[in-house]
Amino acid sequence: MDHFDARPEPADAKSPSRDMLGIINKAGDLVVALLESASQAIVGVDRAGRIVLANRRAEEIFGYSRAELLGERIEMLLPDSRRVHHVRERDDYFAHPRIRPMGSGIDLAARRQDGTEFPVEVSLSYVEAEGGLYAIAFVSDISQRKHLEEQLLHAQKMEAVGRLAGGVAHDFNNMLTVISGYNRMILDELSAMDPLRGYAEEILKAADRAGALTNQLLAFSRRQIMQPRVISVNTVVGQTEKMLHRLIGEDVELVMRLGAGVGNIKADPGHVEQAVVNLAVNARDAMPLGGRLTIETENVHLDEHYARTHMGVSPGDFVLIAVSDTGHGMDAETRRRIFEPFFTTKEKGKGTGLGLATVYGMIKQTGGDIWVYSEPGRGTTFKLYFPRVAEPTSDSADGDASLAKRAGGETVLVVEDEKAVRDLTVHMLQQLGYVILTASSGTEALEIGQAHEGTINLLLTDVVMPGMSGRKLADQLLEQRPGTKVLFLSGYTENTVVHHGVLDAGVNFLPKPFSRENLARKLREVLAKP
Repeated sequence: MDHFDARPEPADAKSPSRDMLGIINKAGDLVVALLESASQAIVGVDRAGRIVLANRRAEEIFGYSRAELLGERIEMLLPDSRRVHHVRERDDYFAHPRIRPMGSGIDLAARRQDGTEFPVEVSLSYVEAEGGLYAIAFVSDISQRKHLEEQLLHAQKMEAVGRLAGGVAHDFNNMLTVISGYNRMILDELSAMDPLRGYAEEILKAADRAGALTNQLLAFSRRQIMQPRVISVNTVVGQTEKMLHRLIGEDVELVMRLGAGVGNIKADPGHVEQAVVNLAVNARDAMPLGGRLTIETENVHLDEHYARTHMGVSPGDFVLIAVSDTGHGMDAETRRRIFEPFFTTKEKGKGTGLGLATVYGMIKQTGGDIWVYSEPGRGTTFKLYFPRVAEPTSDSADGDASLAKRAGGETVLVVEDEKAVRDLTVHMLQQLGYVILTASSGTEALEIGQAHEGTINLLLTDVVMPGMSGRKLADQLLEQRPGTKVLFLSGYTENTVVHHGVLDAGVNFLPKPFSRENLARKLREVLAKP
């Protein structure tokens, strides 16, 4: 039947079985239509292992024409490592024919004409005819499904590690707040000539480094507090050019290709700048003998196909930042792990392994996506996708630094379940000249709010507390005292003040650890608002 056998029937031993082709001919056009419209490759094999039947999908999956398949051994469609074993398995199947359903838990692979291997699912059936027994294989290419499964497993692993990292960072930030806060008070009391001052300054430096480390953990776990605004990608990326020249050195050529008409995104500009710098530093390390670093921006549209093959991505309009280098590249195993926190290919002591984890978390937190393309000896390209917005750019939200110098005499209700952090905050506020009320829980704070006869100008509360969250406390206290201002504190927040790490509009927030100066500035900023 010419529709299935595209060449004249040969007379040699490799020719398809006349019996099998006769069966197909008798079945008529309906069978032909069914075979040709099937979404699976359908391959018929005789007892000698010769292919006697192949449909259109078999040509597409394996890359052979039907003329090239018919009469050849079925083993040509298997990886080299499986061919010897398959002959024995084929003989066993014909000795004990049986139906084997699809997805029976066996990991199988097939081979295309170009030599590439790919995962498949195969179900087997058989038919008997005058010419003997024939095995019918129904083959599905599951490459895309396997790819998505790997993405899912990776995403689940990253989420689990992120939850752990976020929880550790939250507790650690409470401790750092106490360490750095009291240490600054000690420094205030020590003269410049005191021999202990040097020790105290080293403690403060270590606390600051630890604070930066926890911020990286929070960025990876998508619990870092973002204060996004609409920004021009070209403006933010362009502002990094001078800094990048200093970072990458003279032996690396920097090429900036900022596309015309590139749209705006809604993100924290500091986080975007940090992502570009982190990637540039990694690129420099991958080019120890020099090379070229290229940074490009452009508008892109990610379609349904891209979204189906990249887990967590929704189709739509995005702004792309691509960072490419001509360095030594990465193998597949390294690519799989590069976004894991503390994974690094650098020498001991030359990297924390948090740079790319930070970039990963920041991009995901904005609703975007990041993908890496790399091969050993062929360099690396990171593609950062940010959702494009139609709004014009926002003005900077930087506060007035002079606010930190103005003292206040207002009453502040401090609510913090961690005693050490509460005591430190009270000491700071007293030094700044505020009248202090304290509570260790939301319930106690509401009781104080009802009993206190004077004005409570500001509620200073932790966000994550047992029993009652800071947000719930603020809502109930404001029903009693509508004029009270609110300032939230936290090492990281759940969805009580932020959604996916993005600060709700109109919410005043100060992250831990904080210094007395930062606290003073933020208090005056909040109290000065109408």
